[in-house]
Amino acid sequence: MNEQARILVVDDEGVIREGIRRILENSGYEVDVTSSGNLAIEKLQEEDFDVVITDLKMPGMSGMEVLKAIRILQPDVPVIIITGYSTVDTAVEAMKNGAFDYQSKPFTPDQIVGKVEKALEQRAVLLENFYLKKELRDRHGFDDFVGDSKAMQKVYRRIIQVAPTDSTVLITGESGTGKELVARAVHRNSPRKDQPFVAVDCTSLAESLLESELFGHVKGSFTGAMQTKTGLFKVADGGTLFLDEVSNISLTTQAKLLRVLQEREVVPIGGTKPEPIDIRLIAATNRGLKELVAEGKFREDLFFRLNIIPIDMPPLRDRQGDLPTLVGYFLQKFASEMGKEIRGLSPGAMALLERYSFPGNVRELENIIERAVVLAAGDLIEDDDLELQLSAAEEQEMGEGYVPLTADELKEAKRHLREQAVAPVERAFVLNALKRNEWNVTKAAEEVGMLRPNFQAMLKKQGISVREHMTN
Repeated sequence: MNEQARILVVDDEGVIREGIRRILENSGYEVDVTSSGNLAIEKLQEEDFDVVITDLKMPGMSGMEVLKAIRILQPDVPVIIITGYSTVDTAVEAMKNGAFDYQSKPFTPDQIVGKVEKALEQRAVLLENFYLKKELRDRHGFDDFVGDSKAMQKVYRRIIQVAPTDSTVLITGESGTGKELVARAVHRNSPRKDQPFVAVDCTSLAESLLESELFGHVKGSFTGAMQTKTGLFKVADGGTLFLDEVSNISLTTQAKLLRVLQEREVVPIGGTKPEPIDIRLIAATNRGLKELVAEGKFREDLFFRLNIIPIDMPPLRDRQGDLPTLVGYFLQKFASEMGKEIRGLSPGAMALLERYSFPGNVRELENIIERAVVLAAGDLIEDDDLELQLSAAEEQEMGEGYVPLTADELKEAKRHLREQAVAPVERAFVLNALKRNEWNVTKAAEEVGMLRPNFQAMLKKQGISVREHMTN
């Protein structure tokens, strides 16, 4: 039982509404009731609740419509649907649309209390995840990362686990997934954070130049060595050395790198005296090192030396839910830089992005949005502004598209696309208004020309807590 929990009961039948109130109040909960969906939405715009119980069949706004509104106004609040025996199938459909559970009529007090207890347990887990995400960003400086998908949460946790150690880290993932961001986050959260972070792109230098860059050389050791050069292993001494695309290093250089890691000392090209080093090594690759080992293109002993702590960066297509957030972030960034007023993407443009495979991952998405902001002639980014590089198969697939079969399906599809297109800019709009007015909701609403309840509803829709920002 949670005595602090607030429950909202929505039912047009007074007997059932008041009966549920008595049951829950006797169990120690604070209960508010209302007789219609419209009145419930007004309450949800002004107040916070921990659980909502709503009848499915009501005059005016139905329970299904209440559910959809709650998913916008207070998306972390579990909803329990009450239904008659004849509408169980509809209640199951409501669960597919985000309801926590349903309860058939008639019901016992124990059944209602049991449903509420389970709903509160789920809410506690959701809140724990929310505060974990906030802690990750505030305490560990993950501001460079955008996205809170399960795949990215796994990456954040691994960074926190490995950062305090000196263990070697191998970051894997496709090009454009943000491997260097991970390397910098590991360094920033390590005891070496005040020492150098040195990044080396192993694909940009020829073998001879790469060895000279890594290990250094003495004057006259080869043609063109006009002076002694300190290698990057020594430059990074005390800090972190990041070898990006380590799979491109030749077998000869791999052998020298392995020796440096084993002996913790480096001998410059043309030199004879070993120089001790104290570095934390992080390597990254977009190729499978195990496969390269099997092909004889990468040393197995070096692979084991590098692969002590693996971190795999997920491709954008596996980061469920992160695309709208990333689109909003890049849209706000480039529109601000270019001084353009872009309020979002057209439904068609957002639909294209959702169905695109993003072979270049987040880096490609960033480039797409930057280009679209440049090309956009109005305040909405249209399909043609994206200029996606589609394969023949993708062009055919996207040309076919999803075709609704009924008027209701068309209406729902249009609503869904509009919400997704506008949400990123709507969030930026609200945050900017609050920041300009020192997080005073009333002043922010007045400045932008909105009624306070409507502005508050937009805050809840975007999951923005003014209280948390004011206490930080």
